[in-house]
Amino acid sequence: MRASLRTFLNTALTIVLTALAARLIAQYFFKAVGWNLRRKTQSRRELIVARVRQDEQDHQLEGRQALRPEDEDWEQVESYGTGTAKNGEKAEGDWEGIIGFFHPFANAGGGGERVLWAAIRATQKRWPKAICAVYTGDHDATKATILERVKKSFNIQLHSPTIIFLYLSTRHFILGSTYSHFTLLGQSLGSIRVALDAFSLLVPDIFVDTMGYAFAQAFSKLVFPDMPTGAYVHYPTISTDMLGSLDAEVGKGLNAGTGKGLKGNLKHKYWNIFAWMYSWAGGSVDVVMTNSSWTQGHIRELWGPQRANWGKRFDIEVVFPPVAVEEVEQAIEISQESETKREKVLLCIAQFRPEKNHEIIIRAFSQMLHPEADVIPDATKGAKLVLVGSVRDSLDATRVYDLRLLAHELKVKDEVEFICDASWAEILDWLGKSFVGVNGMWNEHFGIGVVEYQAAGLISVVNDSGGPKADIVVDFDGGPTGFHASSAAEYAAAFSQALSLPPRETIAMRNRARLSARRFTEEAFASQWTAQMERLVNMLAA
Repeated sequence: MRASLRTFLNTALTIVLTALAARLIAQYFFKAVGWNLRRKTQSRRELIVARVRQDEQDHQLEGRQALRPEDEDWEQVESYGTGTAKNGEKAEGDWEGIIGFFHPFANAGGGGERVLWAAIRATQKRWPKAICAVYTGDHDATKATILERVKKSFNIQLHSPTIIFLYLSTRHFILGSTYSHFTLLGQSLGSIRVALDAFSLLVPDIFVDTMGYAFAQAFSKLVFPDMPTGAYVHYPTISTDMLGSLDAEVGKGLNAGTGKGLKGNLKHKYWNIFAWMYSWAGGSVDVVMTNSSWTQGHIRELWGPQRANWGKRFDIEVVFPPVAVEEVEQAIEISQESETKREKVLLCIAQFRPEKNHEIIIRAFSQMLHPEADVIPDATKGAKLVLVGSVRDSLDATRVYDLRLLAHELKVKDEVEFICDASWAEILDWLGKSFVGVNGMWNEHFGIGVVEYQAAGLISVVNDSGGPKADIVVDFDGGPTGFHASSAAEYAAAFSQALSLPPRETIAMRNRARLSARRFTEEAFASQWTAQMERLVNMLAA
């Protein structure tokens, strides 16, 4: 009996010691990888810093200063909070480190990119001497062309000398098309390879992911335990809603109803295992920001327990994306006179991606124009649907072609207009003359376009889920600011109802929507963003 007990204890002790030894070996291995990456990129880092400082000097000597006349002085750190020097130390605004922004599709031109550029602008204003390094895979775009597109698409002016672009050669590892099976896992593990590529170019002082690659963040924490990490999460890679959608019917995302049978059961197990891995990876991030209360709830549920295991002390905060609310307000009037300038246009601003669900919008529009009763209300006669969005690649272009075919099939091709890669000036023009703003995506994480609708005074018709339902199109000042819908029939009814509102109620709803949109200004975003970034900067000094 004693011999058996002694054998059991020895075996248990061996297992524990082996596990501890394996963990220590893994820690030292990852730290060695990090040390080697820092050593190999040190000379490039020194060259980058020297070049940036020289570009800054040249910029000032040429008389252009750090900011163009139409903006505020980049040399002044204002409105978003400033640091003060103590005992002869540098003020916090004088921090001169490098912040790495992990955004492999920086030139895509969507809402996620607006967040990236607004974040960099806020960072530049708060820490004028800091260097913002953007890791991107857009080899076909130079620094000048990217910054020009940022100005054209978002009306965001960045300070060129202190922003650099580092071009990734491994972006294909995070493309869904790279993986015929196990796409979520493949892309997530692929992001580790892309992060290694990024750190092989330059190891920053702070690493910030603005696209949602939690596994890249976990890798950075393993190889650089002392490097502060931040994440701005637009939507969870997987969520309890996604798991539930496997057993749902149509209308609940791209995987609705695919959880049945043997293949469906295996998919359930795969997604649950992946959810655990995603939770572990996300738990490693020091400062986490989400773009909506819907995203915050899911990230807290998934990452919260693991963040405790990683010893993270900061709560997951909502930082609403920046929207050009003030600019839209200044450009677009809401009055009885302006009503005469509006047309019966249903406007949808969304990238041409499958999850944006343009199809349901076109089908609903067709149902409104061709009702079963064959009686078309006067309010909907002559209505037009305008779809505005960016086209990233050939797949998006093919999608636009398929949507055109659908409009033709549903006999509304003459009433549907597609506008690809519109400039900000064109978008403002459409916002000013449209009547209704439409969003079709199920569980849209936020919906910058929806806020733009509201700021422009459009009557919003949005999906009855996600951020548009929970945060944006909500009752305000005692009344509704728009309509919610799920099915094509519900959208068609909401379109008709929006176009049929009495003039007084129309203007009242437009004004309520505009007032509600002021919660999402660029200034509010900048203030909240810099507050979170200060946590990361302060971690370096701790």
